[in-house]
Amino acid sequence: MAKTYRPYVPEQALLLPPSLREWLPDDHLAYFVGDLVDQLDLSAILGAYEAEERGYPPYHPVMLTKVLVYAYCVGVFSSRKIQRRLLEDIPFRVLAAGNEPDFRTIADFRKRHLTALQGLFEQVLRLARELGVPRVGRVAIDGSKVQANASKHKAMSYGRMREKTTQLRDEVTALLAQAEAADARDDAAYGADRRGDELPAELQRREDRLARIKEAKQALEARAQAEVTATGTPERPAKPLPKAQYNFTDPESRIMKTPDGFAQAYNTQIAVDDLQWIVGQAVTPETNDKKQLLPMITTVTRQSGETPTQVLADAGYCSEASLTAAAALPIDAYVSTRKQKHGERPGPCRRGRVPTAATVLDRMTRKLHTKAGAAIYAARKAMVEPVFGQIKEARGFRRFLLRGYAKVQAEWALVCTTHNILKLYRLCR
Repeated sequence: MAKTYRPYVPEQALLLPPSLREWLPDDHLAYFVGDLVDQLDLSAILGAYEAEERGYPPYHPVMLTKVLVYAYCVGVFSSRKIQRRLLEDIPFRVLAAGNEPDFRTIADFRKRHLTALQGLFEQVLRLARELGVPRVGRVAIDGSKVQANASKHKAMSYGRMREKTTQLRDEVTALLAQAEAADARDDAAYGADRRGDELPAELQRREDRLARIKEAKQALEARAQAEVTATGTPERPAKPLPKAQYNFTDPESRIMKTPDGFAQAYNTQIAVDDLQWIVGQAVTPETNDKKQLLPMITTVTRQSGETPTQVLADAGYCSEASLTAAAALPIDAYVSTRKQKHGERPGPCRRGRVPTAATVLDRMTRKLHTKAGAAIYAARKAMVEPVFGQIKEARGFRRFLLRGYAKVQAEWALVCTTHNILKLYRLCR
């Protein structure tokens, strides 16, 4: 007797139209993202289309927003990969309701509405508060380098620019002389009425490179002058250091030291509460965190609408200026004054009163050596470092897709927004 199997007829047509709501479990992340986006204020995105009276009807911006947010939630960041998922993956097809925008449409939508997408971070944070997430209390601040959409091999130092400028000028002069000699030979051979003002291709390339290097030198000089002005130094001509770098692909990125070596990158910043909600996020081109303590406290207050009661930060944020400014705020700060080895615990606190002549660094060191201070600071690592792990390892966000400081800021805000959406999804299940 032959074995009986369940029916399997690949060519069988569906007798009734299928419902998209039946393709996934009711508690699937795709449905949650779709319902969540429906609760957000997308007027900044929708308004950009309402004024358009002509043209072929565009894809619905709410649909594109849902697809983009869901893609970032599941670690799909490339517009080409999103297009492929819209053809192959059920959750993407459900969110798009059968629409199949191509990668250029997705990429253009992301670029066009960067500012509005950046604003979703604060909306999601407010929504989480309404759903019962605790208010901001203790926060831990940390930074991590994320690769820019540029190669470090496309960077050139200021000293090298000066050498290259001289070399290219000499080459252009030599090529001009060759061109003039060639014109003279052609005039003698063909007559003086021949048009001879066309630049040889090789000369044009060198002149283009010379113009780009000149522009880069001016940018480095302007950056050096801005740094002098920011420090309050009396006005004087500022000259970049010979090792100052300029990247021709993304000039606003910097070469930064990472665990994997030096890379063209941006310095991403997050402030995380005890439950690992991101309550503040930012990006800086600064290569270290020395000046980021006060800006991040301000960012938390602005983005979450609340001022933290305690702030924890590692030694990268420690400077006399930052500790002095933090001491003037109604915030209990715990900032490590030196880099600690893995598993190291601070020694016992000295007995007696704090000396009158103690500096802010001395006072912070003593504070962290108390039993209470050591216990509070020990929580930092378990609060903020796993969040970077979830973003960079679990979701695979290790490189920005966009170029330029403003666009990178918006993309990082979207990454942090989707981190909070995932936490909200787990909370509501």
